[in-house]
Amino acid sequence: MLHLRLIVPTDRTDEVVHLLESTVGTTHLVVMSGVARDPAGDMVLCDVAREAGDELIGALRRLGIDKSGSITVENMDLTLSAHADKAEEEAPGEGADAVLWEELAEATHEESTFSVTYVAFLAVATMLAACGVMLDNAILIVGAMAVGPEFGPLAGISTALVQRAPRLVWRSLVALIGGFAVAMILTAGFAWLMDVFGLFNRPMIEAARPNTAFIWKPDAMSFVVAFLAGIAGTLSLTSAKSGALIGVAISVTTVPAAANAAVAFSYSDYSQMSGSTAQLLANLGGIVVAGTLTLLVQKILWAAHRRRTGCVASPSADSGRRGRPDRSRPANGPAGPGPAEPAPATSGPADYRPAERD
Repeated sequence: MLHLRLIVPTDRTDEVVHLLESTVGTTHLVVMSGVARDPAGDMVLCDVAREAGDELIGALRRLGIDKSGSITVENMDLTLSAHADKAEEEAPGEGADAVLWEELAEATHEESTFSVTYVAFLAVATMLAACGVMLDNAILIVGAMAVGPEFGPLAGISTALVQRAPRLVWRSLVALIGGFAVAMILTAGFAWLMDVFGLFNRPMIEAARPNTAFIWKPDAMSFVVAFLAGIAGTLSLTSAKSGALIGVAISVTTVPAAANAAVAFSYSDYSQMSGSTAQLLANLGGIVVAGTLTLLVQKILWAAHRRRTGCVASPSADSGRRGRPDRSRPANGPAGPGPAEPAPATSGPADYRPAERD
């Protein structure tokens, strides 16, 4: 279930409440008049099944609530309510298959920020991987893979391509390319420093290294593994099953390839450097292609599902309420004029795009 907290201008409250009441999969509706101060208005609380959330958020945005008030969405880990159970049963589809495009855009936006923390994580991961490749230690390589934060910008690129958000594409590319560039430069300096202290030496980079030699010897399987990992990582993000991301991180050879390229450069071994760079590009490309295709398939399938069983009722007639009671009218008495009808429902996520962020 998702919990929605809305701040709504007073003159739009009836319209919003009508929309919520007409949406299949909503429950626990609460209206608190005049409690909001900045921005001023009413507070409307509501729980909605995840599979109905994206369409409802889109309808609220089309009403302009994100501009005149606010829309806050929270994931609820535990809800003990027969009403919630019924709402989830009424909502078409499965929550695990639903994509909240606003949530995905927000997550990838945050993970695609070229920040000091992001660069620090990537640099430390690359240095750990440098130790792993020089010592031919697979455990250090796996640890470095788990630490690396590079999947965020990769997911950001895929999301931006599907949502046609060019600014997010450039933001993610800056974080990805800039982050790896800084990390590799720092790792090359780290390798020189380790050489000065006698902890690294040329024979180590020239040794056979059977456990890590695959890093600078890319082949077709490099792209295949990255492609499969990209699918799993994207599904992990869209289904809120973040635990799978660790498995994705240790399946691809991005950070180790960057580390080996940096170390090889510091020892002027340009053959290993070029091979490692090719490995890095193959893995990055595989993840982006897989992520983009996965999101496109999810978007098409969910949009088709929404066209068959939309959650937001059509305002054309009371029958569009799908049997939900009209709680805006007295239970016993004449039917008075109802609130304004909501904006017409559309097919789903294909009909609107999350607002681009700078």
